[in-house]
Amino acid sequence: MAHRKKKIPAQLVEDEDYQLRHEKVAGIDIAKDKGDVCTRLPAAREGGRRRSRVEENVPARARDILELGARLLADGVELVVMESTSDYWRIWYYLLESLGLAVALVNSSHARQLAGRPKTDRLDAQWLARLAEMGLLRPSFVPPPEIRALRDLARTRLQLVRDRTREWQRLEKLLEGALVKLSAELSSLAKVKSARVILEALAGGERDPKSLAGLALGSLRGRRGDLEAALEGMMPRGHHARLIRIHLDHITFLDRSVAAVEDDIAASLEEIPAARGIDAAGVASPDPGPGAAVLPADARLAEIPGVTLDLARAIIAETGLDMSAFPTPGHLVSWAGLAPVTRQSGPRQRKPAKGQGNGYLKGYCTQAANGAGGTATFLGERLARLSRHLGGARARCAVARSILVIIWHLLNDPEARYTDLGPDWHARKTDRDKKIRGHLRGLQALGIDTSSLTATAA
Repeated sequence: MAHRKKKIPAQLVEDEDYQLRHEKVAGIDIAKDKGDVCTRLPAAREGGRRRSRVEENVPARARDILELGARLLADGVELVVMESTSDYWRIWYYLLESLGLAVALVNSSHARQLAGRPKTDRLDAQWLARLAEMGLLRPSFVPPPEIRALRDLARTRLQLVRDRTREWQRLEKLLEGALVKLSAELSSLAKVKSARVILEALAGGERDPKSLAGLALGSLRGRRGDLEAALEGMMPRGHHARLIRIHLDHITFLDRSVAAVEDDIAASLEEIPAARGIDAAGVASPDPGPGAAVLPADARLAEIPGVTLDLARAIIAETGLDMSAFPTPGHLVSWAGLAPVTRQSGPRQRKPAKGQGNGYLKGYCTQAANGAGGTATFLGERLARLSRHLGGARARCAVARSILVIIWHLLNDPEARYTDLGPDWHARKTDRDKKIRGHLRGLQALGIDTSSLTATAA
């Protein structure tokens, strides 16, 4: 019997319409100090060809960009597109946006030149304009001005915290060079108050191990003997005391800077109407108090296990409050780089690669996943369960994705509140499903039609 070929049914896929989308567009190829602008305009006469007006070497200065914007407005340009070249695009985007023009920032990898075509700034601007008029470019997410200000503050806080951590690491390395084994007895130099007191005394010239150990506070008083042993044999010299003082002063400065930026972040968020809550009387307020009908945006996110109030504000600074920019949770997850990129060619299905996205948001969600670990919550149990099968790194990525999906729903619906499913949710769901399937198989073995029962169970 001849082998019959399996007939593969055709699949109808709806495609996007790539006909002419915009009659008048402009593309800007941006460099550090200048930009080349191509404006695509309709034909001058009926039946003629579309025209391209190219302006080369437009200086990246506010006056010149505003004059360019006035010309684009006079031409009736519907859309201005530009590549996200380093941070040089900001002055172009912000100023043209302030004039009321519709501006789109696009990923440079989406606007690559055709192979075999010459590569110049002038041709790049023309290519951008032609792609834009056909609707072939997807705009990147650029938050509104108030979220941009919040983002600057949140990212500055992150850098200051990182600098403070590095300063503590440098100080610990210096202490090891002076044979001061303080970090061997304390869980953290930065978080234990006794460490700061002892280090201040060292910087002040105190060298007696017993006297230094006697400065221990709280529960460490019972371990003065261990602290004294860790300080015996230390050999701090004059330069060690001076360097310890420099590091401690720098850490103090960074502590104050972080606190000041955190106050600015809280104040900036309170000024955004969409971030406010609604009190019991139905009045919008940054502090709605007990019995609030709607919590403030940062307080809603802070209810998620692993998400602190500072972390919630940093996440809002990256995503914004308007989820219309991300039609589904999957769009937000992909934008953050937490969705694997599928790579399939012919019969080969390669291992999914990491997606490239917003590194700040990805880091915040991963930090939240770490914070949720070890808690008696749904997310904590999910992290532990996935770690056994996938390993720690992939499990944290999966839980970070789950947290970002929750965040999308909480920001998309201000009245929504996080409700934990409990650490036993998966076990309860799995056991129930197994029982249902087992009973259905038993009924089917007796010859009973279970189709209606299956629909009811589902």
